[in-house]
Amino acid sequence: MLDILQSIVPTVLFYSAPLILTALGGVFSERSGVVNIGLEGLMVMGAFVGIVFNLTFADVFGTSTPWVSIVVAMLIGGLFSIIHAVASVTFHANQVVSGVAINMLALGVGVYLTKVWYDKGQTDMVSQPFYTTDIPLLEKIPVIGPIFFQGVYVTSYLAIILAFVAWYVLYKTPFGLRLRAVGEHPMAADTNGIKVERMRYIAVILSGVLGGLGGSVFALTIASNFSSSTIVGQGFMALAAVIFGKWHPLGAMGAALFFGLAQSLTVVSSGVPFLENVPQVLLLIAPYVLTILALAGFIGRADAPRANGVPYIKGSR
Repeated sequence: MLDILQSIVPTVLFYSAPLILTALGGVFSERSGVVNIGLEGLMVMGAFVGIVFNLTFADVFGTSTPWVSIVVAMLIGGLFSIIHAVASVTFHANQVVSGVAINMLALGVGVYLTKVWYDKGQTDMVSQPFYTTDIPLLEKIPVIGPIFFQGVYVTSYLAIILAFVAWYVLYKTPFGLRLRAVGEHPMAADTNGIKVERMRYIAVILSGVLGGLGGSVFALTIASNFSSSTIVGQGFMALAAVIFGKWHPLGAMGAALFFGLAQSLTVVSSGVPFLENVPQVLLLIAPYVLTILALAGFIGRADAPRANGVPYIKGSR
């Protein structure tokens, strides 16, 4: 049993990390009242930038390259999300349409530049990806150590730590209170001196930063290169985690871990007795089926922020 857990848990964390990071971005955006369908596009942009930067500067930064790459991907993701913020917050455009446009634009830009720069449909494989490691001291804890802290990616625990940081920021700081107020009742927040547009801009840019981080972590741990099929459905799964997690950072993390478990089934099935005879095609579609079932079962009981998706026009009711 311990051997099975030792193979399953690191794999679940491995697949969950990009979903957790991107879902946290979705939580910030939607808590401020801006629907962000563009999480997929933000992940695509993060994956593209992370891979291209890694390939270009691997000789310069050496073993630090993947860490520098994800920081650059975060910055570009934040800048890219400003498009959605301008459309949704400043020009009061339909937020769903704007998010879909972000998805299409990111994929188009990524694929086009890949073709121009590498003269083929995908980039080369990176020489400096993230590697699994053992967490010092924690790896030696009896029973728990080998399961949770041996052969894991540091990025997996970075995602979990950031989930708790996001919870603290949203629920224990004045900034988080203002952000949630803007998403629940922007007129009341405005009356109390909170700048609604500024808060929504910050939230959407944060979603871009975290979406870029999620995409780059996915690319540098799972894919190791970029193509049109690197990020397929991951952003939408992260969006589902936001809803399934009831727009709460820790709830979104739990949902992302659940979806990560579903994605890991294809990898760990051969070592799990009751899964080894399940047809591979069923395991491949399992994440998407479970996503639909989860939303079908819980969306009715999940209350979104009241002003989510509603543009705020100052002076209007």
